[in-house]
Amino acid sequence: MEARLAFVHALSPLHAGTGQGIGVIDLPIAREKATGLPFLPGSSVKGSLRDLCTDEKQQKSIFGTGNEKDSQTMEHAGSVQFSDQRLLLLPIRSLVGTFAWVTSPYILQRFVRDAKVAGVSITNKIPSPKTEQICLTTSSCLKYPNANKVYLEDLDLTFINNNNDNVETDNWANWLALKIFPDSPEWQTMLKARFCIVSDDLLSFLLETATEIVARIVIDDETKTAKKGGLWYEETLPTETVLSGLVIANPTKKANISANDVFNTITSITNKTVQFGGKATVGHGLCSVKLIKQ
Repeated sequence: MEARLAFVHALSPLHAGTGQGIGVIDLPIAREKATGLPFLPGSSVKGSLRDLCTDEKQQKSIFGTGNEKDSQTMEHAGSVQFSDQRLLLLPIRSLVGTFAWVTSPYILQRFVRDAKVAGVSITNKIPSPKTEQICLTTSSCLKYPNANKVYLEDLDLTFINNNNDNVETDNWANWLALKIFPDSPEWQTMLKARFCIVSDDLLSFLLETATEIVARIVIDDETKTAKKGGLWYEETLPTETVLSGLVIANPTKKANISANDVFNTITSITNKTVQFGGKATVGHGLCSVKLIKQ
C-alpha cells in the first residue's frame, strides 16, 4: 500500500451535501459528526474521477469492475482508495486584504497526521493562539492600518507580534503555498499574504456563520412566478476553500497494475478542472486537485 497527499482547491462554490437538513437550511453541506468540520466524501471524489477516466482498461484496473446495476459479481476491487477530503483552509471575508485563508491548530495537527501516512515529512511546529480574541497571520496584508487588529467578518481580533509564533506561521504559509500552488508564484504570494491561524473554538464559530447560504426557487412555467413550495436554502463551501486528504494505491493481483500506474493515472485525470458534489449545472463544485509525494 502506498499513499499520496491530495489538495482540493474550490474554484467555485462547493456543495457536497447530506441530502436533507433538520434546521433552517434545507440542503446543508456534509460535516463530521464530532467536530462539525466540512468534508468532501471520498465516494464523491472516486465517482467523479472514474467518470473522467476514458480508458476502459485503466478504469477497470484502477476503479474496479462492475457496479450495482450488473448482475454479475465484481471481478476484483478497485486499486485506489480515497479518504474524505477534509477542510484545511477556509476563506473568510476580511476588512483589509479582501479575505483570509483561515485554519486552526487542530486542523493542522490532523493534517500533519495524514501527511505522515503519505510519507510527507512536516517539521513545522504548530503555533496556537492563546485566546479566541487573538489571531496569527503572516504579513500586514490583513492588518488594519496603524493598529494590531484583524477584522474577519464582524470579529475584532488582535494580532500578537510574537517572534516564535510569527516564524512558525510564516513557515506554514510558505510550505502550504508551495504544495497547493506548485506552478503559480502569483497564488503562492497570495496565500502567504492571507494565511491566518485562529483558535479551534473561533474556527468552529466561523464554520457555523461564514459558509455561503443561497436561497433557490423554482419558477412556474405558466405564471412565471415562484412555484408553491419551490423555495429552499442551500449551503456551500465558498470559492477558494482548500481541503486535503489521502489517495491510497492498493492494487489487487488480478488488477495487474502497480501503485505508480495508479498515481500516474490519477495525476493525469486531475491535470484539468474536476467537478465534485452537486449543482453541477449551475457551475458549482469546479475544483483543482494536486497530488504530492513529499
